[in-house]
Amino acid sequence: MRLSQVIDVLEALYPPETAEDWDAVGLVCGDPDQEVRRVLLAVDPLAAVVQEAVEWDADLIVTHHPLLLRGVHGVAATTPKGRTVHRLITNATSLYTAHTNADVANPGVSDALARAVGLTGELRPLAPSRADPRRGLGRVGELPEPVTLREFTARAAAGLPATAGGVRAAGDPDRRVATVAVCGGAGDALLDDARRAGADVYLTADLRHHPATEFAELQGPALVDAAHWATEWPWLADAERHLHAGATGKLETRVSTVVTDPWRLHDEGDK
Repeated sequence: MRLSQVIDVLEALYPPETAEDWDAVGLVCGDPDQEVRRVLLAVDPLAAVVQEAVEWDADLIVTHHPLLLRGVHGVAATTPKGRTVHRLITNATSLYTAHTNADVANPGVSDALARAVGLTGELRPLAPSRADPRRGLGRVGELPEPVTLREFTARAAAGLPATAGGVRAAGDPDRRVATVAVCGGAGDALLDDARRAGADVYLTADLRHHPATEFAELQGPALVDAAHWATEWPWLADAERHLHAGATGKLETRVSTVVTDPWRLHDEGDK
């Protein structure tokens, strides 16, 4: 397939016009006429991911997070991002990003997260899009049968890739959990949406101390906090399946298992 054809498939799944105004999605680096045989999918366009792509001889990297989210005035190889751009071009490796347009897609990032932590039934957006209520941020659904918060936290940890920070929970460990709200990535902006949705627990990433403690005092849903990278990684396999389904030619794909979560150590100290 030509790169332009692969992009057509991706943009049918994750329309660029549904991305936030501040976002930077789409083709970052590459020639639309380039032939694509191998596609690597990853969360972050970091040096280790580009190294994996080069070693595998990938023609295209599809990432969730943008490489150049903020404006730049140059891509000199003296900077990390500049070195990444140079390495991509030198190895004829294209880079494409689907970020907030993948967050609000149906199915999107939070659908994959919901399935990874055990939700099996129908899902609905936690914060529906005004333009299309079938799309939106986050998802709400039901577990096959109620479990305790302790059990759900263990299930989430088992369903997500391991990171140094692990998975932590706020709330009564024996609390009954049946209705679950999730949001891949940083989701504390949707705390009130989770409460209004009647969720027993809200799973997301990057929860900050003050919003979390204040929310807990409202006696709303319990909170489960996982690593940002870990909550978005399940989407890669989902995007891979849909890419194959829409492909008009032969593609070889791989989901990167490189852990790009920035935290590497976790020490609970002396007990």
